[in-house]
Amino acid sequence: MKLVTFLAEGTQRIGAVLGDSVVEFQPALDAACTAASEPPLALPAAMRGLLAAGEAAMVQATRALAFAARPENAALRRPVSTVRLRAPLLPGKILGVGRNYADHAKEVGGPKLVAPRIFLKPTSSVSGPGDVVRIPAAALKPDWEVELAVVIGRPAWQVSEGQALDHVAGYTVLNDLTDRALQFDHPIGMTSFGKGLDGFCPMGPWIVTAEEVGEPWALGLTCHLNGEEVQHGNTRDLIFPVATLIAWLSRFVALQPGDVIATGTPAGVGHFRSPPVYLKPGDRLRLEVEKVGVLEHSMGGTA
Repeated sequence: MKLVTFLAEGTQRIGAVLGDSVVEFQPALDAACTAASEPPLALPAAMRGLLAAGEAAMVQATRALAFAARPENAALRRPVSTVRLRAPLLPGKILGVGRNYADHAKEVGGPKLVAPRIFLKPTSSVSGPGDVVRIPAAALKPDWEVELAVVIGRPAWQVSEGQALDHVAGYTVLNDLTDRALQFDHPIGMTSFGKGLDGFCPMGPWIVTAEEVGEPWALGLTCHLNGEEVQHGNTRDLIFPVATLIAWLSRFVALQPGDVIATGTPAGVGHFRSPPVYLKPGDRLRLEVEKVGVLEHSMGGTA
């Protein structure tokens, strides 16, 4: 499934994409229960709640989608073009991984990593597909980073690499926007702050469930800036693969349903180009991860 959060008639809802349509889970499940002469069942109203409700809730969501897919149930589907997709969820926590592709680690420089380099992005940094991300006047060197993001579906504490992928709900596309001035131009670098400005974590357009993506070992990533390709990579080049990241992180923090891991970016970011290139108001970004989707958004100036 492609799980989405969307706005319709001024209300935020959750559901799934079905072809060029979107299905809201609760009305579709209500209709399915009525058709089967069963008592009504309630699903959580927010995506993180749905993931936290576990396998039983996902089974009912799948049932709702299948019922809405029947030809006679067209009333339960609405064109995607008539709704506004939002970030697919508001994570509990966002854990980023720095320098996790060999080519990007090379362009950044520094010693070889022996363990993942972790930073945090606050939930206030989350924005969604089609959003205009405002660049604060004080942010002097805003930059892009296309990433595969992992969405946790089951609590993970002290899990092994062999068990790690069992805790994944799905995957989404994430742009780890970063103000390089905050990250690099201060005596003590402020990486999390530079990556945590309001709106600096666009993600979406949906969460593709793990069984639909399959193994995340060889997924292509690209980023286009104003129509020009600026990044091209593949998850086969991750220094610390997805399963390794989940297992390592779970040694220190309990990963909960709805937590997001941003797995790193390949080479091609603006700061390490010659000359450097930084984002400016009016820039358009198109980020794609194979089997997951395309995230598009633009940059704007402060009001």
